[in-house]
Amino acid sequence: MRLRNPDFSIHPAVGLSGVAGFGWRTARALLRGQLLWLRGRNPHGAMLGRGVQFEYLGSIRFGQWLKVGEQVRFSGLSTGGLQLGNHVSIGAFSQVIVSTSLQAPGQYIFIGSRVGIGEFAYLGGGGGLRIEDDCIIGQYFSCHPENHVHADVQTAIRLQGTTQRGIHIGAGCWIGSKVTVLDGVSIGAGCVVAAGAVVTRSLPDNCVAAGVPARVISSRVARPVRAAHLQPEPA
Repeated sequence: MRLRNPDFSIHPAVGLSGVAGFGWRTARALLRGQLLWLRGRNPHGAMLGRGVQFEYLGSIRFGQWLKVGEQVRFSGLSTGGLQLGNHVSIGAFSQVIVSTSLQAPGQYIFIGSRVGIGEFAYLGGGGGLRIEDDCIIGQYFSCHPENHVHADVQTAIRLQGTTQRGIHIGAGCWIGSKVTVLDGVSIGAGCVVAAGAVVTRSLPDNCVAAGVPARVISSRVARPVRAAHLQPEPA
């Protein structure tokens, strides 16, 4: 575990049985990762839960020490591929799907290094999704980098096509549980997005945002204090 996380340590309160169970689960996850050799890929120390699926594996690239919970599905069907950096963690029952269409494949998904995403996430890549390094993201996170055109009321929405502008999430963000990010949004580096927010507009660096739709409620950067104007003393 220290190869994956140099700061890893076991708390003294964890008993011997807890350590043994942790070791057994980790060993099984590493063994599942080794099965990637059978599909012609170097697992790079991947630790995989039960039922993990890789579809269009030829378009998927991942770095060292990938950790994936059970029943996670990856699909690399795309024009630009699916790329995961080093030390990425994806929670159980998540879907990382660039595209499902053979007629109009999506663009790409890029997830940087040391990114952790909680359980039940849905990441789409129709118009491109990029998550930079060192982001921590809660459960039920969803990203939808495309929108359905719906201007013509005489035509079914499903026949009007989509717009795709893409989503970018800067480095070092903390995104809470059940956050949804919609197409065309850029979230600046170092942002905090509160649980349950729906992000429909771009956010500047180092802000704190909350609400539906999300709005900036504060900044993580202290504003300089302006000195009061000093009146000259009378002679």
